[in-house]
Amino acid sequence: MMALEGIRILDSTRLAPGPFCTMLLADLGADVIKIEEPSSPAGRRASQAGEAGTALPLLLSSESPYHALHRNKKSIVINLKSEEGRSVLYKLLQKADVFVEQMRPGVSKRLGIDYETLKGTNPRIIYCSITGYGQNGPYRDMAGHDINYISLAGALSLIGEKGGRPTIPLNILGDYAGGSLYAVMGILAAIIARGKTERGQYVDISMTDGVVSLLTRAYSDYFESGVVPERGNHFNSGAYPFYDVYETKDGKYVTIGSIEPWFYSNLCKAIDRDDLIRWQGAKESKKEEIRSIFQSIFRNKTRDEWFEILSKADICGAKVLSLDEAVKDPQMDARGMFVELNHSGKGKIKQVGIAVKLSETPGSIRSFPPRRGEHTDEILESFGYKREEIALMREKKCIE
Repeated sequence: MMALEGIRILDSTRLAPGPFCTMLLADLGADVIKIEEPSSPAGRRASQAGEAGTALPLLLSSESPYHALHRNKKSIVINLKSEEGRSVLYKLLQKADVFVEQMRPGVSKRLGIDYETLKGTNPRIIYCSITGYGQNGPYRDMAGHDINYISLAGALSLIGEKGGRPTIPLNILGDYAGGSLYAVMGILAAIIARGKTERGQYVDISMTDGVVSLLTRAYSDYFESGVVPERGNHFNSGAYPFYDVYETKDGKYVTIGSIEPWFYSNLCKAIDRDDLIRWQGAKESKKEEIRSIFQSIFRNKTRDEWFEILSKADICGAKVLSLDEAVKDPQMDARGMFVELNHSGKGKIKQVGIAVKLSETPGSIRSFPPRRGEHTDEILESFGYKREEIALMREKKCIE
C-alpha cells in the first residue's frame, strides 16, 4: 500500500509547477491522469509544442524517459474546446478526487471547466489552480515566469553578492517551491479537510504568494527592525564570514555555515586561528578582515581536502558540487536520491529519487512518462465507454 493509493487526480497542467506537483503526488501512490490537448494546438500552445517558431533549447520531450516530471502518470488526449470532449472530462470527474489546472484566471471558465462548473458534477472535487499571481488582485491577468514572481515577492533583491546584480536562482523558488510544493500542501490539506466535511474545495495557489511565504523570516526581521535587508548583507546571504562561500586551491568551492558560537569556534580551531574566535560578532571592518583571512586560508588546500578536515571537526561545511559530482556523492547514494531504472527501449535510465521517506507506505517509481494519449482507450473503457463510441469520438476529433 502507498500513502495516496485510491486518490485519483486529473492533471491538465503543462509547464513545470503543475507537473512537478502531480509527480510528487503520483510518487506517493496517487493515480494521476494527464489530460493532454490534441496534437495540433493553436497559438501559444503551438509554439510550446515546437510546431511554430523556434523550440526552446534543451527542453526534454514530455515523453522522454528522463523527464521525471511525467513519471507514474497515465495520458489521455481530450479536446476540451469541443462540447463532446468536455463531456468526457465531466464523466472522468465523477470518479476523481482532485483536478489541477495552470491556466490564466478566467480561461477555465471560458472553457467550461472552472471550479463552479466542475463542483456541480462532483461536490467532493478538490480543484487546484496554480497561477503566477493568484485569482484576484491587480496583477492577476499578467503573464509571468519564475523570475517575475521572485522579483515581486522580494526574493530576487536579496540573492547575489553585495554591490552586484541580483543572481537568478534557476526556477527553484517560484515554480518548484512557491508553486509546486505549496500546491501539494494545499491539495493534501484539502483532502484531510474533506474527510471531515465530506466536501471538496477550491485551492488558489499563487507562486508569488508562495515565495513571500518562503521569506517569512526575512520579512519578520524587517517588520521588527524597520531595516530593509540588502543583497549580500543579510544574515544568511554573506553578511558574515562564517556563513559564506570560499574558493579552494583547485579553483573549486566550499561553503561554511558555522552560525552557532560552538561551530564557529570549531572552525577557527580547525584552521589554526583560535585568535579569531572572540571576533565572531565583529563590526564591518573586522568582519571583512576575517573574511580576507578565511579566503587566504581556504586557498591553501583543495576542496576535497578541506571537506575531509571540516567533516571531522564538527563544523557546518560542505563541498560545492556540480550535478555530475552530486550524482556520485555517497550521501545521495545512501538516501536513494538518484535511481537507475530499466527502460524497455533505452536500457538503464537515471532519474531523481523520492525525497519523502515514509516508513510504512513508501512511494515508488512505477512507470516512465507516457506517450501522448497512450492510455486514452484504456481510461475511457474503464469508465464504461464502448470501443465503437471511442472510435466515433476519435473520428470527431474529440479525443486522440
